[in-house]
Amino acid sequence: MKKIIPIILCGGSGSRLWPLSRASFPKQFLEINKEEPISFFQRTISRFKNYESIGDPIVICNEEHRFIVAEQLRKINIKPEAILLEPVGKNTAPAITVGCLKAIENHLDPCLLVLPSDHIIEDINTFIKVIDKALDEVKRGKVITFGITPTKPETGYGYIESEKELDTNKLKGEKIVNFIEKPDLELAKKLFCDKRYTWNSGIFFFKAEVFLKEIIKYKANIYKICKESLLNNTLDLDFQRIEVNSFSLCEDISVDKAIMEKTNLGVVYPLKCGWNDIGSWQSMWEISHKDELGNSIIGKVITDNVKNSYFRSENRLIVALGIEETVVVETIDAVLIAKKDQIQFVKNIVKKLEIDKNPEANIHKTIYRPWGNYSSISEGKNWQVKKIIVKEGESLSLQLHNHRSEHWVVVSGKALIEIEGKKKLLNKNESAYIPLGSKHRLSNPGNSPLILIEVQSGDYFGEDDIIRFQDKYGR
Repeated sequence: MKKIIPIILCGGSGSRLWPLSRASFPKQFLEINKEEPISFFQRTISRFKNYESIGDPIVICNEEHRFIVAEQLRKINIKPEAILLEPVGKNTAPAITVGCLKAIENHLDPCLLVLPSDHIIEDINTFIKVIDKALDEVKRGKVITFGITPTKPETGYGYIESEKELDTNKLKGEKIVNFIEKPDLELAKKLFCDKRYTWNSGIFFFKAEVFLKEIIKYKANIYKICKESLLNNTLDLDFQRIEVNSFSLCEDISVDKAIMEKTNLGVVYPLKCGWNDIGSWQSMWEISHKDELGNSIIGKVITDNVKNSYFRSENRLIVALGIEETVVVETIDAVLIAKKDQIQFVKNIVKKLEIDKNPEANIHKTIYRPWGNYSSISEGKNWQVKKIIVKEGESLSLQLHNHRSEHWVVVSGKALIEIEGKKKLLNKNESAYIPLGSKHRLSNPGNSPLILIEVQSGDYFGEDDIIRFQDKYGR
């Protein structure tokens, strides 16, 4: 039996889960809670580990997130068939087209299961049963999507209208009649009462060649550009970089609008499997463990006379008194406080922050690199303090700075320091000074993470003040 190839869509900025999710580290890479150290992306990838009919995934992500993707895959011991890097986000239709073209390089007319990387599916066995049931229609050339049985009149999801009523017990697909954008509450109530309407899951199942024929039929230019940009890809370590000049010309359009609203091959299968797309802090509250008063509490939080609220502390203590139906999320550089019925407007705040060129809109204080990560702890006009974590056996590039000097203090582990060709091994509580303009490199020769504090002093601290001479990661 041919294996089904998962296509994992790993783009998007997840601004509705700001301040935890930002463009530099979007929601698919977040841990659901601190007690369960696995991200949405890792859960999606791990979902099929025990099913022989599902093959290795093809992951499509933004090139800025490539090292996050690689590291999270390494941690769960998954080796993907490919990691394709989009130079710019162009929505789901181009991303899926590129995934199809990649899949047919290695497989003869494969069946592809397209999955967003940030969804929750609690009942995996039911999901697999529905996939197995839909496989026959996929082999007959149908383009399948999955409609989630609504549990309430939801205004945050799109809806799929089927020709006949859908029955989750029969696991039978029906012809798609129409797609409906996110409705207002009055329309949502009407759709909720009609079993022909289901929530649009954004999950698709089809043969690669069938999808490509449909994209050629309805959006030929997308096919042409995607084929050209993939043909001219470049290899970068374990990644394939999609060629930027061609791909940037691609139309920015969803697969729903490009294909599903037009095709005659569309079939929707009912799916009742504990699905949630975690589109807001309200939905995070819904899936989280709650105490007897309906509060979800993550991190350092103290409450008194508080009900039906969500609290998440990443660093500092949160104290809440006499409130209810509230969301409070604390990070090192921002705090969100909102009533749950107002939480959908977080995106508007992020847009305002972007217009004002406020770095908190998109940039996390913790930045991930192939060798580990660094976090900005504090800063002033002519100084900055960072915590640097270097993974075992990894090293930063051989580099110099023209605008800053650095002082490193080892907190944990061992550091191999190279300054102007001279090497020195530092242990815990030992330090080194790197003068402005000196060629230097930091490495971790040990078998445990290296943690150090870096104090920078100078007149400019931007990343473009890094002149690299040697770099194992090809930067």
